[in-house]
Amino acid sequence: MSKNIERAAQILLKSKYVICLTGAGISVESGIRPFRGPGGLWTELGEPPMDGYQRFVRDPKAHWEEIMKRGSRTSEFARAIGEAKPNPAHTALAELEQMGLLKYLITQNIDNLHIAAGSKNVAEIHGNTQKLRCVECNTRWSRDSAPFSLEVLPPRCPECNGIVKTDTVMFGEPIPPDVLRVCQRESLRADCMLSVGTSAFVYPAAGFPLEVKRRGGVLVEVNLYESELSPICDVVLTGKAGEVLPQLVSALRSVK
Repeated sequence: MSKNIERAAQILLKSKYVICLTGAGISVESGIRPFRGPGGLWTELGEPPMDGYQRFVRDPKAHWEEIMKRGSRTSEFARAIGEAKPNPAHTALAELEQMGLLKYLITQNIDNLHIAAGSKNVAEIHGNTQKLRCVECNTRWSRDSAPFSLEVLPPRCPECNGIVKTDTVMFGEPIPPDVLRVCQRESLRADCMLSVGTSAFVYPAAGFPLEVKRRGGVLVEVNLYESELSPICDVVLTGKAGEVLPQLVSALRSVK
């Protein structure tokens, strides 16, 4: 077991309130391509239009008609998410929560894998492909059990009559305020943050580790590559999250 793993384990044990931020790197190990960077979908195909949410607001019916027209024809990315299973990194983070060491998990991923792995306290800052959301009151439903019909478009929220959209956050769309409040609250509580598989490049998520560090907290990074965050981290664990995090859990179990 590496000294850095042991050091990270001791940091987590001594900390009073540990949270975690995850990014695309953890999902890559489940077969989901990242958007940016080497092998990224947008690196290959170009980024989607930056006014996606504005176009939705102008004509939500047309947006929903396009979704319904696609039907079973899904993109490579959607197929990968549909087929993906949690990997050992997702499972390890769920174990850390069950052990009482990890208090909250903030994810930039939209693939539902943290929840599928058993994590309970999860803030999905960019939404979830398996959910629908009211843009007015932020009520969310599973796509499979939404309490309204998709025969009349756009669907309306049974709570407030607001327009319903997919939960994933579009370009130009503000982060849902209820999720953002949770992320800000947890970042202010934390004296330690695990940063796993994220480039720490996209805001507002990239600002949460900086907030923890600014208040004197400790940062532990797990990543294959050096990130924007690496220079200010107290411990950097280089490698695949699916290999590193189970080792960390083992180290914690041996001393807890």
